Amino acid sequence: MSSTPPKLVLCVIDAMAPAMLERAVATGTAPVLAELMQRGHYVPDCVAAFPSVTPVCAASIVTGVGQDAHHIPAMNWYLREEQRYVEYGSSFRSSQRLGIGRQLTDLVYNMNRAHLAAETETVFESLDDADVRTAGTTYLMYRGRHRHEPQRDTALTRVASTFIRHPVMGPRELFYADIFASRRTGCRSGLGMPGVRDRHSGCVSAYLTENDLFDFLLLSLPDNDWFSHKRGPEGQVQSLAQADLQLARVMNAAGGIDDFLEEHAVIAMADHSQAEVLASIALQDELGDLGVLGPVRSSEGARDGEPRIAVCPSQRAAMVYALHESERDAMRASVVTRVLTIEGVDLVLWLERDAHEAPREGVISSPRRGELRFAPGSSVIDPRGMRWDLEGSLEAIGAEIRDGRLLSPEYPDALARAWSALRCATSGEVLLSASPGYEFMDWGRQAHIGGGSHGSLHASDSLGALVLSGVELPAPEPEQWAIRDVAPLVRAHFGLPGA
Repeated sequence: MSSTPPKLVLCVIDAMAPAMLERAVATGTAPVLAELMQRGHYVPDCVAAFPSVTPVCAASIVTGVGQDAHHIPAMNWYLREEQRYVEYGSSFRSSQRLGIGRQLTDLVYNMNRAHLAAETETVFESLDDADVRTAGTTYLMYRGRHRHEPQRDTALTRVASTFIRHPVMGPRELFYADIFASRRTGCRSGLGMPGVRDRHSGCVSAYLTENDLFDFLLLSLPDNDWFSHKRGPEGQVQSLAQADLQLARVMNAAGGIDDFLEEHAVIAMADHSQAEVLASIALQDELGDLGVLGPVRSSEGARDGEPRIAVCPSQRAAMVYALHESERDAMRASVVTRVLTIEGVDLVLWLERDAHEAPREGVISSPRRGELRFAPGSSVIDPRGMRWDLEGSLEAIGAEIRDGRLLSPEYPDALARAWSALRCATSGEVLLSASPGYEFMDWGRQAHIGGGSHGSLHASDSLGALVLSGVELPAPEPEQWAIRDVAPLVRAHFGLPGA
């Protein structure tokens, strides 16, 4: 019997909500996912990072660590060293206000090359070093060991070459929105326009499968998130059916699901979920009298006034940065006082440091449920086996201690997620999580009212589906699965050390 592990497909279906997956399976619209669930192991409550937005979660999925190690803090954040906002694509209007060229450069290049911590390995890098044949379709995180030049073989890619001119380091086979393509497949994505991205990923992955070009493939199916933003979480049944069709397309390239699963293991997962949005919070306006740095295109010279804070909305999460180190603590206190009075703000988080600037304790404050202080320690243990010292109101995160165990189902894995976010070197001084039904308006003054969104610490948009088929489970199995468990599973599948 061969000791070579089966090929592995990691399929990330953006925002796949467990309840919507179960409904799609029950109605027969997702037969491939249904078969994977039946043959494998289904986890209905795999917890995302916080903020539960795609850049942060994608980085945790491909590295196996939180943002205190990978340094991707949010969808929109403030880069202190360059004194500017980073915008990964909250909305087209937000990108316009902050500069589309800058946004594309940050998204395509800087996220992997400069923002993602250099010392934190991705699964692509780990597997490339072990001479595993890696491949990836369009995904925010692609950093690997192989050099890829941008494509200029179509009118669209020639237009994109205005901004996309430099090579990147990715997996052995990289296909990124027509901009990078390691070989000709006949598949086109229209530069990654929403609504056709899944079909491009399915087309490329079917080609790779048919021609036996990978041992590990990251198959990204992002359109479910876009559809859910527009239609709301309840609309996912239709978009999950479309994702399922692309999975079937890939498996049919190997002769069908039975033949495919004889040679391939599959991990199908969400990066986060989504929650309904009924109202928005204009945080920039609410904090305006503290001196908010506005969005300024890189070509526009000096900024007006003397801003003192940077406000960074990331859908159902947000961060506030103090722009002047000398007034950091005083400004943090002023911001906390203000934001605790804003309708729609559920939780306010900050980090307190000791005299040597080392993290001392985190604080989670609720306008209505009190304040909880926490730090790694020994007093209680959470479902993931981490131990904490606590002081204050457990009700701040809807928690209780039962037999020495800390349970917070309304805010799953709350302390570890919050601690990682607060200790991230690129995070702001104050972090915010929106109440159910609310979203922070982005810099383009857009929100998904009437649709869905994500980002908060709340369970409603933090728990995604995870399906494991043909992959050996860790022993013991986590009581509370998290997206950062996936990279160690991938590495272990190929006989490599975990994260």
